[in-house]
Amino acid sequence: MTSRLPSLNGLRAFEAAARHMSFTLAASELNVTQTAISHQIRRLEEELGVRLFIRQNRSLSLTPEATEYLPGVRAAFNDLRLAADRLLRRDDDHVLTVSTLASLAAKWLLPRLSAFQEAHSGIDVRITTSTSLVDFQRDKVDAAIRYGRGQWAGLRADWLMADELFPVCSPSLLQGTKPLKCPEDLRDHTLLHTSNANSDDWRLWLTAAGLPTDISKQPGVTFDLLFVTIQAAIDGIGIAMGRTSYVQDDIAKGRLVVPFKIALPADAGFYLVSPQGRADTPKLSAFRSWLGTTAHAAP
Repeated sequence: MTSRLPSLNGLRAFEAAARHMSFTLAASELNVTQTAISHQIRRLEEELGVRLFIRQNRSLSLTPEATEYLPGVRAAFNDLRLAADRLLRRDDDHVLTVSTLASLAAKWLLPRLSAFQEAHSGIDVRITTSTSLVDFQRDKVDAAIRYGRGQWAGLRADWLMADELFPVCSPSLLQGTKPLKCPEDLRDHTLLHTSNANSDDWRLWLTAAGLPTDISKQPGVTFDLLFVTIQAAIDGIGIAMGRTSYVQDDIAKGRLVVPFKIALPADAGFYLVSPQGRADTPKLSAFRSWLGTTAHAAP
């Protein structure tokens, strides 16, 4: 003889009320009224022939039967959630969403991404850009390329590459009327700055070069994104403080030159960061392997 399953709504009401020990909080979670929760649990008790809650004036407690029943009900709902998650993720197995900085995407990642797509045509890559740290659960992002020291709690961080800081400019500036033969000549040129994360780059480099840091305070032009600053340097507007990963392609193609030999190692680097529980999915493993090889290849 097949046992008849109890009401699913009643089981949901029971599990939520038992977790909160409150009909009011259970009603809020399930978006129904407290009266509806009470009716659903009363109907479940009638179907089971078992009392589940001991109701007192301002408190709620489980009967011994309910205490024994609850773990099985909770496990069943967890199994349903996992099954639904697997079903929904099946459609996303070929979609890889990666978050990164807009400047890194524009100057380094995007020019190289076609090679990954050619090698892995079955993976649909989606790039999102943000200056803030990504919430992997909320934002539905598989991985992020972050700049830092590789220490993010609960996340796997795979080293990609480091940067050096050094001035860059258009070749046309070297041929102009103002000399640019030594770092002291920077006083006669427009310095290009990037706000926020890279705002201190000029001061750090000038200190390493043994020059007064007040050179960085002379009138210049400031942009909010590094790749815009680099483009301004390409256009001959002034001299920018470059970072290896952002300028190596432009240097290799002759759009930028490095006027001085002084380079300052950055104190951090880029990492591919992903949640520990999802770090080894086939799509992310393929991207990690490609990204690591690409980051260590010559420009």
